Amino acid sequence: MSISVVSHGHGAQVLALLQLLSAAPDLSWCQRIWITINVPEPKLLDGLRPWQVNGEYCIGRIKFFLIVNRHPLGFGANHNQAFLKDRSQNSPSKYFVVMNPDISWSADPWLALLDSACQPEVGCVYPIQIDGKGRPQDYRRLLPTPWALWKRHVLKSSSERDVHIPDWVSAALLLFPAEVFAEIQGFDERYHMYCEDVDICLRLQLAGYRLVGVSNACVTHTARRASRSDAHHLLWHIRSLWRLWFSSACWRFWRQRHALRTHSPRGR
Repeated sequence: MSISVVSHGHGAQVLALLQLLSAAPDLSWCQRIWITINVPEPKLLDGLRPWQVNGEYCIGRIKFFLIVNRHPLGFGANHNQAFLKDRSQNSPSKYFVVMNPDISWSADPWLALLDSACQPEVGCVYPIQIDGKGRPQDYRRLLPTPWALWKRHVLKSSSERDVHIPDWVSAALLLFPAEVFAEIQGFDERYHMYCEDVDICLRLQLAGYRLVGVSNACVTHTARRASRSDAHHLLWHIRSLWRLWFSSACWRFWRQRHALRTHSPRGR
């Protein structure tokens, strides 16, 4: 499989992630790594120099490649770009991983994820996510309707940590069969940031694929929740929600399917 990581000022976390990967006892599951530098980061480039061997970046026998953007791209556009570059290789990977640079783990999650990805009709697989204190994250969620968001952020009366059959899951770490990712044409790049994971999860399921959680794979995700403190991120979040609610065909189809299930005799 190939891994795609995007740095938007996350240089220190990218270097820590490479150190973590280099410490893995077995990297045979990894074919290549794509690191996208979305904004200028001279310190990150300096920090990557020790990883160069004969002009190539390597972790042991695994090569990693840099994509340096001239202009910043959105979350989905960056990962789609890495995926297309991977597909253009002589031996494209069978699986494609989207991973945030702030992901870490104490026990190797990768073989368990790959085992689950081999099941029929899998659209993507995902691990358990915990925070830095070992507490479960709310990475599995129900549809972000206006009422659900009001309850969550204003009334403080909704917790989704116990959702077992989610409508969507956080894209902090998702593993896709590459053929499936290509079939649904990857992320919708109209979402600059936020809701692209909602959109792709709904499209996968509407296409007949499953979201599969892997109970014996666990990662730590130190989520920033930037839209709660940064005006630019808040604006991106609002724009993405607006697009999802008012311009998204998959949103309408998913709501219709949910309504049919709710009102059918079998749904009861």
